[in-house]
Amino acid sequence: MPTQRETILTALADLLRTIPHVPVLRGEVLPERIPPAGLMILRDGTPGEPGVTLSPLTYHFQHRAELEMIVQSATDRDAFFDALVAQVGAVIAADRTLRDLCDWVEPEAAEPVDLPVEGAASLKAGIIPITLHYATSDALG
Repeated sequence: MPTQRETILTALADLLRTIPHVPVLRGEVLPERIPPAGLMILRDGTPGEPGVTLSPLTYHFQHRAELEMIVQSATDRDAFFDALVAQVGAVIAADRTLRDLCDWVEPEAAEPVDLPVEGAASLKAGIIPITLHYATSDALG
């Protein structure tokens, strides 16, 4: 049986996969080729130090996952990246509790960077930190 942490991360990846035409990988290395619509890689991140209540024993996590987003285009790279950020924000806003698996899902602003690629169109990439607030009776998450 998976931990609540794993169940929530799987649900987040599934939610992100509802964005049409953009592949979502989980914990994978960056592939050599970026699909035309872009690519997202969900990194598990860190659950951090939980807060604890004793009656009943409950561990309150603010797990910080990271979503890497990469687009590649010779033209309109900034617009493609911005559109993908907006889509991520929209799907998370539509289900802030991941079907009640989580207390709250809170994305933060991406910090985009432009990455030149020799002999190909440049990449625009960024990481969106996503804080997953949840409580569990298991200290291992």
